[in-house]
Amino acid sequence: MRWLIWPLIGIMAVALLVSCILTVQAHNSWISRGGLKNAAGEWCCGEGDCFMVEPVRVTANGYLIMATGEIVPEREAQPSPDGKFWRCKRPDGSLRCFFAPPPAM
Repeated sequence: MRWLIWPLIGIMAVALLVSCILTVQAHNSWISRGGLKNAAGEWCCGEGDCFMVEPVRVTANGYLIMATGEIVPEREAQPSPDGKFWRCKRPDGSLRCFFAPPPAM
């Protein structure tokens, strides 16, 4: 009976990993599907370029991404229809696009 437990745990772990990957892809698919571009005309999202970021603070200078210390000016932010903050990066890691939820009314 014990020999059945470890393969079952392995199958469950793989299923959980696949589920997590599909969830992230589904959440940022609106970025790639929308053909969104930044002010310089670059496409926002390629394979693995966009990630949800949190926490983010709204400051007088723009959006402060707490994990990186990066400040994104408000004029560079695009609306996020899913209500989350997203950061899309270039291959060198620099900011390509930033999405923020609309301000609360």
